[in-house]
Amino acid sequence: MSSKFADRIARVQPSAIRELLKYGDDPAITSFGGGYPDPSLFPVAELQQVFADVLANEGATALQYTASVGLPGLRAQIAKRMSNQGAATDADDVLVLQGAQQGLDLVAKLLINPGDVIVTENPTFLGALIAFNPCQPEYAAVDMDSEGMDVHALEATLRSTENVKFIYVIPDFQNPTGVTLSLERRRRLIELANEYDVLILEDSPYRELRFEGQQLPTLRSLDTENRVIHLGSFSKILAPGVRLGWVSAAPEILDKLGLLKLAADTQSSTLNMTATTRFLESFDIDAHIERARAVYRAKRDLMLSSMAEHFPAEVAVTTPEGGLFTWVTFPEGFDAEAFMAEHALPEAGVAYVPGGSFFPAEQRSNYARFSYSGQSDEEMVDALTRLGGILREHI
Repeated sequence: MSSKFADRIARVQPSAIRELLKYGDDPAITSFGGGYPDPSLFPVAELQQVFADVLANEGATALQYTASVGLPGLRAQIAKRMSNQGAATDADDVLVLQGAQQGLDLVAKLLINPGDVIVTENPTFLGALIAFNPCQPEYAAVDMDSEGMDVHALEATLRSTENVKFIYVIPDFQNPTGVTLSLERRRRLIELANEYDVLILEDSPYRELRFEGQQLPTLRSLDTENRVIHLGSFSKILAPGVRLGWVSAAPEILDKLGLLKLAADTQSSTLNMTATTRFLESFDIDAHIERARAVYRAKRDLMLSSMAEHFPAEVAVTTPEGGLFTWVTFPEGFDAEAFMAEHALPEAGVAYVPGGSFFPAEQRSNYARFSYSGQSDEEMVDALTRLGGILREHI
């Protein structure tokens, strides 16, 4: 039977995160693997109210098909939020998606032929690689430091690499590292994209979860030649279960993405779009986001202080200014995947995401991603204390 599959399916493999998510349902395991928002932050009562109101008063239309580009009211609200962040946008510049993840899939389908090159940060978001891989790209991975993608290395890559279709970047609280691209590098990234005539795919699901430092402009707002494709999401600022995100891009790009979305799923849920529109009209989402920031700031601080206290001194961690993740660097030669299988899970009851799968070209074994968003304070401290004790025995 496998001989009947298309060649692209060979690039579709189970991911480390998918394999780890099963531990989230095991009460004996504390999982820092999935980037799940804290469910206590979901505005359940407010959403219950708007869904009930929508079904009572707009049920006939909210349960019907609608335009594949998304409801006009929701697109206008998204455009207003983007405009308030410096990227002049109107409703026609927005396509509503089934989560930002769908945008990764559609952009790859639009732009990538087998063998074309995608430039990524190194490491990069595993979910993006999963979305891109069926289109059979090659990857050029550019190393990062505390200010994000190394733009000098990026320039050298663009100069020496043919068939680059786009640069994929998560500028704010990058997944998996938690690092933010500096303003100077954002501007240089735009200049390089213009100079080498490539597009930029800006993936920005964590942007509004900044809890310290200065808010930096989106790449879309700095764009001088309309070559930035911007992805946003309601998953981290409202609830992932509504499965709504958006893309904003040049008209000719947005039009083609709309056709691909029509082919993929016809449209996003009319009911969810209507309820989200009503939520944004009826409640203060910015106040809700501010509450989430405070919670995640405290969780980040607790994770970092627990790691500093209990992990060996040879282990380094990033200090994200927002988002949901920190990136752990173990000494050279340490195998984070093997350690988790042989020690962390059976001896400490702790799971994390080994870092190797986040590297699109040459995997590096001595890294891991930890999410601080989904565990209670007590469980987090207990688990990191156990894990730290076992790390000290092996490092």
